[in-house]
Amino acid sequence: MSLIPATILTGFLGSGKTTLLKRVLNEAHGQKIAVIENEFGEENIDSDILLTESKEQIIQMSNGCICCTIREDLRATLQLLAAKRRKGLLDFDRVVIETTGLADPGPVAQTFFMDDEIAETYLLDSILTLVDAKHAAQQLNDRQEARRQVGFADQIFISKTDLVAREETDALMHRLKHMNPRAPQKAVHFGEVTLKEVFDLRGFNLNAKLDIDPDFLKEDDHDHHGHDHDHHDHAHGEHCDHPSHAHEGHGHHHHHDDDVKSFVFRSDRAFDAARLEDFLGAIVNIYGPRMLRYKGVLNMKGTERKVIFQGVHQLMGSDLGPQWAEGEARTSKMVFIGLDLPREIFLQGLEQCLV
Repeated sequence: MSLIPATILTGFLGSGKTTLLKRVLNEAHGQKIAVIENEFGEENIDSDILLTESKEQIIQMSNGCICCTIREDLRATLQLLAAKRRKGLLDFDRVVIETTGLADPGPVAQTFFMDDEIAETYLLDSILTLVDAKHAAQQLNDRQEARRQVGFADQIFISKTDLVAREETDALMHRLKHMNPRAPQKAVHFGEVTLKEVFDLRGFNLNAKLDIDPDFLKEDDHDHHGHDHDHHDHAHGEHCDHPSHAHEGHGHHHHHDDDVKSFVFRSDRAFDAARLEDFLGAIVNIYGPRMLRYKGVLNMKGTERKVIFQGVHQLMGSDLGPQWAEGEARTSKMVFIGLDLPREIFLQGLEQCLV
């Protein structure tokens, strides 16, 4: 039996998660969706409306927001759903987990990696983050949870762009790109997104292409460091002369040095598998809680195939991908997204794992 895809829907309070979810449930797509919702505050969907409108089986968790303490609960809920589905008591094609406005999606995502039974039943498809354009700047400045949600995203939807000036949206998108270069961003109006933009994104799929926006990597070519350029790109942060930072005096774009940042490592030399494994094991041990998402396509000595790896916090997985194509440059590329990670330690350490 094929795995049940699961989508985690996260986002700031009031960003329109509920609107998006209702829209997805009401659209005539012929899919049966089980929604796992975390009752918390006044933001929860009224279950009566959902039940009458869409015949979905709604599992309400009674004990509040998702955080580490609820991890057991989410697991139990997922196991119960799967068991009922196997016995033919429930019929659903996929699961959407809506987290509360202030939740850290990390533990939710980890649930899918940690438990064998869950891993054999469900496939974590992607994490979607809704960002409210009107309140984003304030929320990102004030709340680390909001920044973490951005760092975890496979896809970012920006709501309420009609309520703010164009420049404000541009500045927000630029800021989000610093924090998470691998998630595509899309402005949405009242939760109007097509299902293909929400489901089966394969954001977590190890075999998927490494989706770092190529322009993000290029933005650095015009910063004049000169050093180590062939080895690793500096995602711009400390020394960014991107055009939009030039307007700071005009109140157009205040550069926030957010704690959620990303950086990229690239090299044309192959990795030594044993050394890389030791090094990654060590950094995950120390920095795991601050490592939100990391992903890479690696050129590994001793195999003609790409090695694809990714992780969330302390949990890391790798997989053999397709063969390197004839004439394809065998460049390793890794992206790390995390909270104040010591970039130099990572980059130098990775450098030392090369053959």
